[in-house]
Amino acid sequence: MSLNAITSSAISGLRTAQAGLSAVSDNIANVDTKGYVRKVVDQASTSNGGQTSGVTVTQIRLAADRFLQASSLTASADAGSATAAASIWDQAQAMFGDPSSDTSFFSSLDQVFSAFSTLSTAPTSSAARAGALNQVSDFFSQAASLSDQLQGLTNQADSRISGDVQTVNQLLQQIDGLNIQISRGLVLSNDATGPQNQQTQLINQLSSLMDVKVVNLPQGGVSLLTTDGMVLTGGGHGPAQLSYDTSGAQAELSITGSNGQTQLLGSRLTSGEIKGYLDLRNTELPGAANQLSELVSQTADALNAVHNDFSAVPAPSQLSGRATGIDLPTAIGGFTGQTTVAIVNGAGVVQRRIDIDFSAGTMSVDGGPASAFTPATFQANLNAGLGAFGSASFTNGVLSLTASAGNGVAVADGGAAASQKAGQNFSNFFGLNDLVTSTGASNYRTGLTATDPNGFVPGGKITFSVIGADGARITNVAVAVPGAGAPTMNDLLNALNSPASGVGLYGSFSLDANGEMSFAPTAGSGVTLGVEQDLTSRTIGSQSMSSFFGLDPAARSQRTASFSVRADIAQNPSLLALAQLNLSAAAGTPALGSGDARGADALSQAGQGVIAFDAAGSTGKVTQTLTDYAAGVAGAIARKAAAADSAKTSAAAIATEADARRSSVEGVNLDQELLQLTTYQQAYNASARMIQAAKDMYDTLLNMTH
Repeated sequence: MSLNAITSSAISGLRTAQAGLSAVSDNIANVDTKGYVRKVVDQASTSNGGQTSGVTVTQIRLAADRFLQASSLTASADAGSATAAASIWDQAQAMFGDPSSDTSFFSSLDQVFSAFSTLSTAPTSSAARAGALNQVSDFFSQAASLSDQLQGLTNQADSRISGDVQTVNQLLQQIDGLNIQISRGLVLSNDATGPQNQQTQLINQLSSLMDVKVVNLPQGGVSLLTTDGMVLTGGGHGPAQLSYDTSGAQAELSITGSNGQTQLLGSRLTSGEIKGYLDLRNTELPGAANQLSELVSQTADALNAVHNDFSAVPAPSQLSGRATGIDLPTAIGGFTGQTTVAIVNGAGVVQRRIDIDFSAGTMSVDGGPASAFTPATFQANLNAGLGAFGSASFTNGVLSLTASAGNGVAVADGGAAASQKAGQNFSNFFGLNDLVTSTGASNYRTGLTATDPNGFVPGGKITFSVIGADGARITNVAVAVPGAGAPTMNDLLNALNSPASGVGLYGSFSLDANGEMSFAPTAGSGVTLGVEQDLTSRTIGSQSMSSFFGLDPAARSQRTASFSVRADIAQNPSLLALAQLNLSAAAGTPALGSGDARGADALSQAGQGVIAFDAAGSTGKVTQTLTDYAAGVAGAIARKAAAADSAKTSAAAIATEADARRSSVEGVNLDQELLQLTTYQQAYNASARMIQAAKDMYDTLLNMTH
């Protein structure tokens, strides 16, 4: 071997050892850098004419393991999703309070019934009446506050998602830019591990926000994909851009690819912080809000149902109902059973009595002969029977009964033969003597049948958002109110269920026996409906279709904040209806007594009556008592909070283990690096000695020529 060959071989050794020492130096310097992947120097011998001529660095690479990386990224995404859920549910549980505590929201419902139980022992006590009303008011005030706080959690989720989307877009931009640097470095045979390490750490950060798949590109760098293969970056045309929109029936996460095409992304995500908050925002929190709304609205209905069966003493001069949104003939049609409207004087003595038998279609005045009436003539017949003692009016869907000459009006609707329509007595159906009022609909039992007029202005349109089982919007469907002839509810249902112009391809609407409309998706589809826009209006009361029938889940949940104790009762507790009209009282004797506690006792038992609850959140239609349903809601929230916390702990442990295994292969081990350092130092020294030896030999040869 020539001296030049020896020198060249030694110099290549020096360069290779120097590259190794540089890599080891970088590794040791970054031993505490989270996500840093250690550098590895690959080397190979060179040959010239079949003889070894030295050593060269073939590449400087990262000690990355794609399988451990994939496992770590998946675990990070799962931990991000679980952490988001645990954070929100922990706050939600704190808002509702410990169900076993006297200060929790659910205990306030028990306190309502307890206050009425106390009142039943002293029905004439002003303090007891005021105390009971305060408990009712506190319950609905707490419910309204909880509704606002749940909305606050929704806003919090929106804010986190919006911030995460901005972060993801920045990360994708940076990762895509590093692809260019890495490819350029590899083409020029330069060390590209610096930008590769930066890129790896950015991908690690991205993985906690959304689940991604990493594919190494042949030219260097990576391509990032969603789990179902959508390209996020690395496609050669720039990174995709995420966007977040909360203006529709539900929040939507979209992605715009480098080709300019926009698609929904939410359903493509399987984990990550964004997925966690998106599920909370679109499903979990609305579900909790709907369950709260169902509990509160049914509580109001239960209290009103009892209160409408009793009367204040003295009886009020007027009973004015709630807006039904229905014309009087349609409202009266379908009633069965019996009710009595009585005009009483200040002492509670009956002055005029109208016995109404809806099943027979007759009225009797003061026990006289029965005369026939129809739904169309009901108001006129009732006014004729009341004569100079009072009157009945019906304006904009509201029925009012008024006594004249300083008298009061009371309605008796109890007993086995009590009037009924849509599960409500006559007084309760019209809300003549409600204890709790609402700015919206407290329930959606309209009492309408398929043959009744639908009552909506023809041509008005309602637009539904059809949402798939994966949470992604499938399409929007606009349905117009039919206007030909005298359109009935059946005509409206046909329009809604039309496969061509309605939602018939995805499910069907129907009316139950109480006139409540509901949507049933096609079996196995998991489709749900949201309301994007509602431009329909009732001819009476101007309510939209979605508010009248409760078709919009968001509108249903907003009912929670609409309840309050009736203003005149709140100001004057003596108007509490605690006495029952005694239809057996002898002529000239009081039919109402101020010491009657039956109303207070019935109100104290209102939580024990069996009620049909609508489906809300994750709970389907159930029939149970108020107290049992409240316990179920409390338990559901506690279970979700506990499950979310457990999932967070488990996901964090798995992520820690995955990171540890990945770090054991990719991370810096000081003992290993010190060994490498010693090896490269020795190699460097050996190469240096070869150069010195070659120099000595060269000097000797030169001296021999002189």
